[in-house]
Formats: sequence, structure tokens, C-alpha cells
Amino acid sequence: MPVLSPTWTDERVELLKQHFEAGLTCSEIAAGIGVSRNAVIGKLSRLNLTRGRTSDERKFERSLAPRRGTRAVPRLQYEMLATIYGETGAPVVAGPIDDANRCSLLELAENCCRWPISTPGADDFCFCGNIAPDGQSYCTGHSRLAYRPNSRPRVMRG
Repeated sequence: MPVLSPTWTDERVELLKQHFEAGLTCSEIAAGIGVSRNAVIGKLSRLNLTRGRTSDERKFERSLAPRRGTRAVPRLQYEMLATIYGETGAPVVAGPIDDANRCSLLELAENCCRWPISTPGADDFCFCGNIAPDGQSYCTGHSRLAYRPNSRPRVMRG
């Protein structure tokens, strides 16, 4: 049975370090040493060689990362939900949605609610037309219908 030579000889490790210090990419290092890009990435990781971030920055990023079992909410979605439901996260009791401002597609302005009323093509089809908060497509009432936090059922895996 043939004896396999180790992938990472002392010479290859030294070449890896030299190429890394020179600023070559992992693909360039791999081509120069004669190993795969993934092998280079793995060895750099095991040697604790990284670019661009200090260990303090990595610790800080890890502290901000969501814990296992929690779901991260993208910042834009969080801001939108905070606008709709308030900072407390508790849904505000929604009353009836005002229908006095209904408008056609041609009458829709930039800050108007785009919630469709009725069926497209029907004679009574229109849009809500109420004022929509900055950067949002719907008024507060229709946003509560469109964006529901944690509305998906959780799947239990066991």
C-alpha cells in the first residue's frame, strides 16, 4: 500500500504564510502551492491567519450575532414594524380603515397607500389612497394586515 505524503509540508506552510503576507487571494495561493482553495482557507483558519479584522472586532461581531434559537430581523423590516406597531412591539388596536381617500391608479401619489380594493378590471377597482408613512407602500391600517410579525407557524423538529 503506497504511503501518502502530507498535504501541508513545512515548505508549503512557509509558502502559504509568505503568499498570505504578500496579499494574494486564496485562489492565487492555492495555484502557487498546488492545493485547493478550500485547503488554503482551512489551513489559514487553523493557523489563525485572517485579514482586515482584529480579534476584538470579531469578538464584537460575535456578541451582536443572534443567539441560537432566535430569529434575526433585518433592520429595514424592524424599522417598518416599529413604525407600524410602535417601539413596544405590541400591536396597536386597529380600528376601521378610512375609505374616504380611495383613488385610481392615475391618481396615486408617492405617499398614498397602494392597497388594492376589489378585483383588478372590475368597475369598482381602486386603491386605498390614505397617507402612507415615509418609504412604505401602505397606510398604517393596511400595513398591519400586510406585515405581521411572527405570523408564520413554528415547525417543531425533534
